[in-house]
Amino acid sequence: MTSDNATAPGTEITLRVNGKPHTLYVDNRRVLLDLLREDLDLTGAKKGCDHGQCGACTVLVDGRRLNSCLLLAVSLDGAEVTTVEGLAGDGEETHPLQRAFLDRDAFQCGYCTPGQLCSAVGMLAEAAAGHPSHVTDPAAPSGRPVPLDRPEIRERMSGNLCRCGAYPGIVEAVEDVIR
Repeated sequence: MTSDNATAPGTEITLRVNGKPHTLYVDNRRVLLDLLREDLDLTGAKKGCDHGQCGACTVLVDGRRLNSCLLLAVSLDGAEVTTVEGLAGDGEETHPLQRAFLDRDAFQCGYCTPGQLCSAVGMLAEAAAGHPSHVTDPAAPSGRPVPLDRPEIRERMSGNLCRCGAYPGIVEAVEDVIR
């Protein structure tokens, strides 16, 4: 820690991360991704671009998928955060999407996989809640679940980049879960 950071203003916050409460004193400039990785040793979310453009750091905050590299931790006091480590809950079983990713070989190097998984979980919830995407038929009734076909899945997952090109397997894994 540099001398500048030693005098940085901080705030005590409480987060529920993967179902467990954590009260921490954090530098007001600290982003959620760094808090998860460095303070809580939850290294699933990855630091890719550090600009919110690649999706490697995607986590769920109060059920919404968000880029943790852009979120000031202090702004999340009282929030529920779910990382890839918490998708399955307390059980030994994997989340259905995790199982589908394995079955479909929807990863190669695996670097983007945690963000892809959290994004897919959030995307399924958004579609079920009736949130349209850019490719959703404008004539579709508002507020009703959006059917997820391949173009809809691709559009909704487009904020998560994969350098290896595992996109076909990712789409197939999501399709397996919604069938």
